[in-house]
Amino acid sequence: MRNGVKRRLRDGETIIAAWLETGSPEVAEILVRTGWSVLVIDCEHGAAGLEEGLGLIRAVEASGGDAMVRVPDPSEATLKRALDRGARSLIVPMVNSVAQARDIASFVRYPPMGRRGYAASIVRASGYGAWPLYGAEANEEVFLAVQIEHRDAVEAAEEIMAVEGIDMVFIGPNDLAGSMGHFEQLDAPDVVAAMSRVEEAASQADMLVGGIEGARDCGALGRDGYRLIVCSNDVSLLAAASRDAVARCKAALDREKAAS
Repeated sequence: MRNGVKRRLRDGETIIAAWLETGSPEVAEILVRTGWSVLVIDCEHGAAGLEEGLGLIRAVEASGGDAMVRVPDPSEATLKRALDRGARSLIVPMVNSVAQARDIASFVRYPPMGRRGYAASIVRASGYGAWPLYGAEANEEVFLAVQIEHRDAVEAAEEIMAVEGIDMVFIGPNDLAGSMGHFEQLDAPDVVAAMSRVEEAASQADMLVGGIEGARDCGALGRDGYRLIVCSNDVSLLAAASRDAVARCKAALDREKAAS
């Protein structure tokens, strides 16, 4: 019930992860059992809504993995519900101002650090009361990553990183590029410069950085200091394997026809 992701990052590890987009518990199990030790359950763009997505935590953990949850919105009710249902590592999208960052940080931790609503003894997060010290220890177990994915967030990045309770900034290059007038142009010079500005600010602030493969692959991101790298997703993995299988079967048939 402890936060394995947070501990691995504190130990200096660079974590690779995969998005879970289909909302399938079977796919979650397959991904973990084939080597993806961390899955990010995507309740923003994925097929699973919040409640269904939170249910997928069970499949990930039962297979031996660690689950992160990207929530669909930064509302107090959403974040409270996610934590109560057992999410320990959260990614919050589109955090564009220091005021928004402060609110989010306060929503996910109990007083005196924050204002998270109390139901510790009856929620899944505490094992339905089996973890009697959950209320006292929950603040330490939460891992909060906020997404920097808009030009406004880049301007406020240093202030956002200074907010107590934020553990990581997670750079979203696609939406950032779109907000700067360079939709799907991740290598546009000013987009690259904006990401570099956030990366440098994070280095100066000793703040963890996460992100996704895009213009840079996993190796390059690791070289540039990223500590959580979401490298793939279940939809793309299935689509690529499907294309390869179709091509292999057609090629085998063509060889037989040519030989006959």
